[in-house]
Amino acid sequence: MFADLKHLSHHAAWRRQLEMLLEAAGEGIYGIDLRGRCIFINSAGADMLGYTPDEVVGRNMHYLIHHSHADRQLMPVHDCRIFKAFRDGRGERADDEVLWRRDGSCFDAQYASYPIRNEQEIVGAVVTFSDITSRKRIERELHSTQALLERRVGERTAELSAAHESLRRLSSHLSTLREEERAHIARNIHDDLGASFTALQLDLNWLRRQLSAAPELQTHLDRMLEVTQTAMGATRRILNDLRPVVLDHLGLWAALEALLQDLQTRGGLLCRYLCPPDTESLRLDRNAEIAIYRIVQELLTNVQRHARARSVSVSAVCGPDGLVLTVEDDGVGMQLPEDRHTFGILGMRERARAIGGDLALDSAPGAGMRARLRLNPLAA
Repeated sequence: MFADLKHLSHHAAWRRQLEMLLEAAGEGIYGIDLRGRCIFINSAGADMLGYTPDEVVGRNMHYLIHHSHADRQLMPVHDCRIFKAFRDGRGERADDEVLWRRDGSCFDAQYASYPIRNEQEIVGAVVTFSDITSRKRIERELHSTQALLERRVGERTAELSAAHESLRRLSSHLSTLREEERAHIARNIHDDLGASFTALQLDLNWLRRQLSAAPELQTHLDRMLEVTQTAMGATRRILNDLRPVVLDHLGLWAALEALLQDLQTRGGLLCRYLCPPDTESLRLDRNAEIAIYRIVQELLTNVQRHARARSVSVSAVCGPDGLVLTVEDDGVGMQLPEDRHTFGILGMRERARAIGGDLALDSAPGAGMRARLRLNPLAA
C-alpha cells in the first residue's frame, strides 16, 4: 500500500480515507519532498514502474524514474520539469517525455507536477502520471498515414496538374490548327468559288445584253443574277466567319468594329463600340488577336440567338491592370450554371487562359449579361 503517511496527518481515519482515495485513482500518483525524495506513491503508480510502494518511498524520483530521455541521453536534474514544481512554485505538465521502469525499459508518459504548500511555504510536490504508449503509437501511426496520404495526394495532384497542362496545350494546339484550317478553307473558297461566281456573273450580264430583245429570257436571267449575287453574299459571309479579312489586314480593333456593324445590319440590334485611341494603337500578337476576336464573336452570336436583347455594347480599355474587354447586353439574362463548365463557356475560358487572360461572366434572369475578358499587362 503506502509508506508511512504520519507526517501528513496523525488522524488515522483521515489518513485511511486519503489512502483509499489515492488507491482508487486509475493513474499513478506520488509525492516528493524538497529533496526530490518520494514521500508516498499509490499502488497503480508503483505497478506501472515495476516496484512496490515500499521500494519507492524515500528514493530520489528523478534518479529512479526520470533520469534519461527516450534516446537514453541523461537528463540533468536541473532540467527536470517535475522538480520545477517545488523549485519555481508553479505547475508543470508534459506529454513528450518518458519514465523508466525497474527493468530498464521506458514508456511514454504524461504527467503533471504541482507544488504542495503548507500555508505559504512550499514543502514538496504531488505528481500524477499515466502510460500513454498506446496513444503515442496511434499518433505516430496516424502521422505516418497522414504523411503517406499527403504524399500520395501530392503525387496525384502533380499528375492531374501535368495532365491538365497537357490538355491545355493540346487545346491551344487544336485551336491553332482550327484557325489554320479555317484560313486554308477560306483561301480555297475565295480562289475557286469567288473566281467562278465572278465569271458567272460576268457571263450572265453579257447574255442579258445579248438577249435584250427577248423579255422572257431577260426575266430568267435577272433571277439567275439575283441568285448569283445572293450566293456571292453568302460566300462572303462564310469567308468572313471562317477568317475575317479585316482582322488580317487592319487588326483586332477594326475587326471588332466590323463585327458589330455586321451584327447591327443583319440582326437589327443597336450596337455600341468603345475603343479609346490609346487602346486602338495597341497591337497584340497574332494568336491573342485571333483568340479575342473568337471570344467576342461567340459572345455576340449568343446575344443574337438567345438574349432577345435590344442593344449590345463592346468596350476595350487598356489600363495599369491590363487590357479589359467588356461585352454587355440588355437582354433577358440567364441563370449561370453553378459549375460554369458548359462547353461554350469552357471553350471561351480556355481560349482566354491560352493567352494569359481570364473571362468572367455575370448574369441573372431579367438582368442581361456582362462578360469581362481581362488580360494582364504582360499578356497585353
